[in-house]
Amino acid sequence: MKLGVVVIVAWMVASTAACAAAQRGAGGAPATPGTPGATPEAPRRGSPASQRPPETRTPQTYPREQIDAGRTAFGAQCGFCHGHDAAGGAGGPDLTRSLLVADDVRGDRIGPVVRTGRAAQGMPPFSLSETELAAVVAFIHEQKAQADGANGDRRTVDAADLQTGNAAAGERYFEARCARCHSSTGDFAGLANRFPPLTLLQRMLYPRPVTAGRGGTPARVPQTVSVTLPSGLVIDGRLAYRDEFTIALTDANGWYRSWPTGQVEFLVNDPLQAHIEQLAKYTDGDMHDVLAYLQTLR
Repeated sequence: MKLGVVVIVAWMVASTAACAAAQRGAGGAPATPGTPGATPEAPRRGSPASQRPPETRTPQTYPREQIDAGRTAFGAQCGFCHGHDAAGGAGGPDLTRSLLVADDVRGDRIGPVVRTGRAAQGMPPFSLSETELAAVVAFIHEQKAQADGANGDRRTVDAADLQTGNAAAGERYFEARCARCHSSTGDFAGLANRFPPLTLLQRMLYPRPVTAGRGGTPARVPQTVSVTLPSGLVIDGRLAYRDEFTIALTDANGWYRSWPTGQVEFLVNDPLQAHIEQLAKYTDGDMHDVLAYLQTLR
């Protein structure tokens, strides 16, 4: 079976407790300048996919139509935290390595968590219909089955899976939707010589700011945020964390500060926002077509 989108995940969180830590940010409560004993935020670290996923206790199969419906519902409701492939995202654990998912039989364990949430870990309850919930369960188990069947101790992709697109169609898509910011003869000139196909696909779908290296070079694509407190005070800084419940920044003095999103107003300047929005618009064919076109830019 061809893989539509393959993203090797850098954050593989072993439990929902890790999700809570990410939600709160390093060091728990927000630190403010001048607070005794407060220290600048320490870098967060993830754990690599160094172990095989837990074995599924009861292998299950689902209709392709139900899995596809679940993929859409999962991406809309769960993808922000758990990743669009259920392999971990912005603070949410990798569900393909979840013991709860491994023990689940057609939603008997997943369903109650979705319905009631886990407030202590920052997960709200979700009001899905029985059909929607069953589809989400089907998708999660499909992703789990793929992880179980992966060779070795980490997920891989066959290079042939990335060569199914139509370059001409991809060029038309690129010119219509991407050329406003990118140029095949400018920043993308020789692109295929700089990245192998899988890396190119990853950067196309999930571009990330380039972090500072050992020499201290600043990121080329900084994401900043302005937070307005109820008092009217505006605090600016580099975006440190964001989800539906929390907004956090690192200010000019290196302090990590966070607030509940419902208690402040904020404006994020994210040069990569167009990519985030585009991800919801791509079809599987679009992704492969654009990738095929980008591989011609040598």
